[in-house]
Amino acid sequence: MARRKDDGGRDRQGPRPARGPEGRRDERRDHRNDRSQRGDPGHAPIRPSQPLLYGMHAVVEALANPRRKLGRLFITENALARLKESVGEPRRPPFLVRGDELDRLLPQGAVHQGIAVEAEPLPALDIDDLPDNGLVLVLDQITDPHNVGAIIRTASAFAADGIIITERHSPEMAGVLAKTASGGLEHVPLIVVSNLSQALMKLGDRGYWRVGLDSDASAPIGDLAGTRPLALVLGAEGKGLRRLTRERCDTMARLDMPGAIKSLNVSNACAITLYAVTRAD
Repeated sequence: MARRKDDGGRDRQGPRPARGPEGRRDERRDHRNDRSQRGDPGHAPIRPSQPLLYGMHAVVEALANPRRKLGRLFITENALARLKESVGEPRRPPFLVRGDELDRLLPQGAVHQGIAVEAEPLPALDIDDLPDNGLVLVLDQITDPHNVGAIIRTASAFAADGIIITERHSPEMAGVLAKTASGGLEHVPLIVVSNLSQALMKLGDRGYWRVGLDSDASAPIGDLAGTRPLALVLGAEGKGLRRLTRERCDTMARLDMPGAIKSLNVSNACAITLYAVTRAD
């Protein structure tokens, strides 16, 4: 092989000829890129360009929601087979990936079940969009994504008309929250407000009976069965409802529990409360 002098006067080998477009490496790369551009299964890019929803239930519901703007669908071969078996061909072109590639795309420990999709947030509603005879949940700085996800799932199961959250002190509506919600994000409208106190006042103007949940309240929640329109106000664990939030409620109500422990995880309390107030529906 020809040698030439470097700047220090030493001999070194000349550079290897670059592989041309007919070379195996370039050919493989071009083939991969072509498959991805056509939307056929191929290797996914490493970095997603939008927030990711993951988990079979969350992604299936997002794929079925025409209001949800989606990007790339990352999926393993086994998950794609399960997806096609249960719902048919996905409406987004799948990009085949390995399970360990999904592990790197998602937070550590994420139970992705071999599927994730890029998803833009759903458009939020306004309080004026709520029905005149509705049932809504109001979350007062509940920040745990597992709790909020479970609340959204429960709200979907009980056909709540909306959930009001604040711009600050609320978790991102993706990731572990969406996984915990198990598709509920696609069915319960979110209303994002900057000031919860003002939002509660607006609900009052709309005729909503605003009820704060408090284990020390004098009235049992069952007394409100069938009340409409109704806004159930839930506080964060430990802190409960903030003072101004309490002042904007029309009344406080409790869950009757005969055991030694008188308080529950907020998502569990939400489920029991929704069951109690919808019994007469």
